[in-house]
Amino acid sequence: MRVAIVENTAITHHGQIGVALHEAGARIRQFRPFAGEALPALEDHDALIVFGGEQSARDDAAHPYLPALAQQMRAFSEAGRATLGICLGAQILARGFGAENTLGTNPEFGWCAVAPTPAAAGDPLLGALPAAFPIFQWHSDSFTLPPGATHLARAQGAAQQAFRLGRATWGTQFHFEANRAVVADWTRTFPHLTEAMAPGWLAAHPARAMAEGVEADRIGLQIARAFVGQIVPALTFAR
Repeated sequence: MRVAIVENTAITHHGQIGVALHEAGARIRQFRPFAGEALPALEDHDALIVFGGEQSARDDAAHPYLPALAQQMRAFSEAGRATLGICLGAQILARGFGAENTLGTNPEFGWCAVAPTPAAAGDPLLGALPAAFPIFQWHSDSFTLPPGATHLARAQGAAQQAFRLGRATWGTQFHFEANRAVVADWTRTFPHLTEAMAPGWLAAHPARAMAEGVEADRIGLQIARAFVGQIVPALTFAR
């Protein structure tokens, strides 16, 4: 399988998604449009994954590639390719399908409780998850549900936590890829930003990692493996 990964910031960890992709022997190509690189071409890939970043999904002036990325995510989805957006990636995906982006209204940080909706029952990614689970969050923006999307998860801080469109397109506001090693690196690399998001985080982080991070890692890898299981080789698609 050929997987395109779009990174929206200089420090991007693939985390649990990387684990699942390597388990499956995926061939991965990374794209950094924020640094001037081209976007992935539909015909060259079986799946598209778009990670997070510090910009907003509407920051077109500073990042003029964002509208094109939103439309390319929609194109992958409508072609039946497995498509995944995480945090900013989910916000861009929602934009591509006509949803609104809300900026600075729903801050969440740290391991937070997320609950699947009743509509998530039977979903290939979230259907087997517990009634509530801890997962890592780092965002201030949110989005409205795209027309025709299935609302899959909610949280106290932001109602739109996950949605599905079409055969195999998902957006998750939460960072299920962010295992404890990723969170530890973010904490070391961005101490002032993490402390600003959650005062006392630097002191609380080790205990939180033990109390909530272990289960979040398990849930995150379960979701990642489930997504990889939805990737269909391109030979299956009609040309």
